[in-house]
Amino acid sequence: MRKKVDCRDHPSAMNCTLVITGEEEEVIRAATEHAVSVHGHSDTPELREQIRASLKNEIPQHA
Repeated sequence: MRKKVDCRDHPSAMNCTLVITGEEEEVIRAATEHAVSVHGHSDTPELREQIRASLKNEIPQHA
């Protein structure tokens, strides 16, 4: 099942609205890169685990 992470679930001063969806490891990698480059976090194992813990299952959208 595809996973997603939504910046709106983690309030910040930036009011970021980015949503990342994909396979679990892809989402963790992309979300980590985003957290580092946009939000100023450090790429640590703890950050990656926080991201992993916040993942939600993506609910398929049907037309």
